[in-house]
Amino acid sequence: MSGPSDFWIITPFNPLFIILFLFFLLLLAAAGLLLKNKSRKTRETVLVAACIVTLIGYLLYKHFLSLDSDYSLIITDYRGGFSWWGELPLQLCNINMIIIPIAVLRKSRPLMSFAFFMAPLGALMALVMPGNGFDGYSLFLPRIMGYYGTHFMIVIEGLALAVFGLYRPRFRDLPRTVVTIILVTFVVFLFNLLLRATGIYPKANYFFSMETEGNALLNIFYRLIPVPFLYLMPSILILAVYMPLVTLPFELAERRKSQTS
Repeated sequence: MSGPSDFWIITPFNPLFIILFLFFLLLLAAAGLLLKNKSRKTRETVLVAACIVTLIGYLLYKHFLSLDSDYSLIITDYRGGFSWWGELPLQLCNINMIIIPIAVLRKSRPLMSFAFFMAPLGALMALVMPGNGFDGYSLFLPRIMGYYGTHFMIVIEGLALAVFGLYRPRFRDLPRTVVTIILVTFVVFLFNLLLRATGIYPKANYFFSMETEGNALLNIFYRLIPVPFLYLMPSILILAVYMPLVTLPFELAERRKSQTS
């Protein structure tokens, strides 16, 4: 029979997970309403500040992770234990803590488009398919609080680009966005090669561009194309469905607005 303490165990789609997800979505909605009539500069400042706070929280979370002997033992088989070189904010989800401020300050549509599509997608993948050591533990563990807090924030920061009116996806953006995604992934792949070739971190695998680490979907891709980096290319087919579906409501809203104006 489960007790009250079991409520604080978090796993994908359990009551605590859903409550936290709804809380962060409500936080985004409240921020959108409060900033609705504010200047673009104010909205940009709030989003950039949120990303900076999240990045600081991310570094604190990784600090506690470095002290977590249980976690280091859990990942020994496929990462060789904890290493700061393996915990840089360069995964598909957390790289957006850096890309969003750059994109907003530079008003770069390709980077904003990358973050809008990839931040929620990457962070949601991490939330619903948590890595070893992050599923079925108490929320009050520092590593669990940091993991879920960081990823929920990345989801809403990516969505905030649209909610705050800083970016509206358009069908014409999509080809350039796909190219940007491929280029960013390739740069990260080269960084993995550098870390491995120099011996700084022989297990470097940001963006999973070197190996699948047991991910079921990536295992299928690797069986089709057993070459690092290139095996990720079938994911473009997923993006070819995901990105237009997300863009469609914005296009329809823009067309209605044009017809009534």
